[in-house]
Amino acid sequence: MLPQIISALTAIILAIGGSILFYVGLNIFIDKFLASDGLPATKQIRRDRLRESIRPWIFIGPALLFLAFFLVYPVIRSLQLSFMDREGENFVGFANYFWAFGSDAFHISIRNNVLWLLIVPTLATGFGLVIAYLTDNIWWGKIARTLIFLPMAISFVGASIIWKFVYDFRGPEADQIGLLNALIMAFGGQPRALISIILWNNFFLMAILVWIQTGFAMVILGAAIRGVPEDTIEASTMDGASQLQIFFKIVIPQIWPTIVVVWTTITILVLKVFDIVYAMTNGQWGTQVLANLMYNEMFRNANSGTASTVAVILMVAVLPVMIYNIRTARNSEQ
Repeated sequence: MLPQIISALTAIILAIGGSILFYVGLNIFIDKFLASDGLPATKQIRRDRLRESIRPWIFIGPALLFLAFFLVYPVIRSLQLSFMDREGENFVGFANYFWAFGSDAFHISIRNNVLWLLIVPTLATGFGLVIAYLTDNIWWGKIARTLIFLPMAISFVGASIIWKFVYDFRGPEADQIGLLNALIMAFGGQPRALISIILWNNFFLMAILVWIQTGFAMVILGAAIRGVPEDTIEASTMDGASQLQIFFKIVIPQIWPTIVVVWTTITILVLKVFDIVYAMTNGQWGTQVLANLMYNEMFRNANSGTASTVAVILMVAVLPVMIYNIRTARNSEQ
């Protein structure tokens, strides 16, 4: 245990010390190399401007290099591989894209992604908004919000394991430990392997992400609700408006940009969903989504061409939502 602690501390010290030496050293080098002492006035001004224009790049340069290597290059490489064969050696044109749009697995993945997009962001944002509004003015509201936010601290895989016990099925004659099947039996029904019911199993998987993301929506929207001016609410109350009218006609219009940002943020997450499907069903029984299909093509079928094609399609689907989200956030700030 002690050697690992020493190694970790050494790595931290070297990383911090190296960063300090890098930035301080480059600043000293620029000050010395582009010194303007003893030069004519015009050259001195030019040298000072050049030095100060270079200095910011010392700080943002490493970050830009990391972004280029870990973000830009993979995008370009994925786009290139989407036009190559399974080994990434021979050019095949649009064959991989023709495969994608003609594949039943791709059609199922698209259908499931559309279902996730329609249901999860809407329910998570709606539940978060209602909970944030209802718990804002009650004494135990902070306790309720804490409990609802707790799933955000759980990883998607951990949440999937928890919900596996909720949906668990041990056979028709065995004792059931799954909470949902226990409730079905309590009402006189027969236990079933719920997670294998075609189409309905997608909704059972969606419930996990709604459970996780409701806390996120509640926190963001709760902060927005507390920013609504009290004067408008008091004036509407004095005019005889009910709580429902205040909620729909006063609160929601004033926090609408925040609602849109929360909805689009969850939408981006849904487009990339993988962990829950992989941990719960591994894409079986018609639950496969695009990210799961990409994983299977890359690591099960060892086909970098089709896997990259799915990745590019997924990226193209995410981009418009991201652009809209950024524009909405900027407009709300202004």
